[in-house]
Amino acid sequence: MPRSWKTIVVMPAYNAANTLERTWRDIPKEHVDEIIVVDDCSKDATCEIAARLPVTLIRHERNTGYGGNQKTCYDTALARGADFVVMIHADYQYDARMITTAVEVIRHGICDVVLGNRIRTRREALDGGMPKSKYLANRGLTIIENMLSGQNLGEWHSGFRAYSRRVLAGVPFRRNSDNFVFDSQFLVQCVHHGYKLGDIPVPVRYFDEASSINLWNSTVYALKTLGTFGQWYAHKAGLKSRLFER
Repeated sequence: MPRSWKTIVVMPAYNAANTLERTWRDIPKEHVDEIIVVDDCSKDATCEIAARLPVTLIRHERNTGYGGNQKTCYDTALARGADFVVMIHADYQYDARMITTAVEVIRHGICDVVLGNRIRTRREALDGGMPKSKYLANRGLTIIENMLSGQNLGEWHSGFRAYSRRVLAGVPFRRNSDNFVFDSQFLVQCVHHGYKLGDIPVPVRYFDEASSINLWNSTVYALKTLGTFGQWYAHKAGLKSRLFER
């Protein structure tokens, strides 16, 4: 029986030549209507590999950054009629087989946003190759974010995220940063506008080819994430921010 809804998977890609096709192969094609790859001016063969796959390929003329890449992903998916959009990093850290589960959680009205949670237990995360420093930073920042937002997510910093069309149409994500803090801004916006957030467990995959930001960029990201919460609290106190206005 044909589905009455449309699911689009978007893959923001940058220098993902070693992992893009592996990620694509795991996507449950029978449950996905279209796969969109947005190449952000990669310096390797990412674009050439994507061009050989049955995907919709968009290549930026200039590097727009991680957040800028996602803006193109979501704008394109909305324009192509998606009811559900799943963003998954092209670095093979996240198990694409869980896409169907994430969409079903949203479709049944349980959540509006579903994240893939790599940190079900400390042992699984470390055995999966997550560096201890990354684990501690992820857990520490997630605990703070849960306390500040009133949520109970297992991980705020996932590269596997599923959204309903209603969320993407209702959150002003185009005002967000073009850099890594885009993800944190998006989730705080979702909380502010009353959308329901949840997560599902996904296996941990850390290996040499998987992308990872360095210590300096991680520190800047953490500070900007906390700054986003500061903007949100100030907005609620009356110092309005465009990030949280409709």
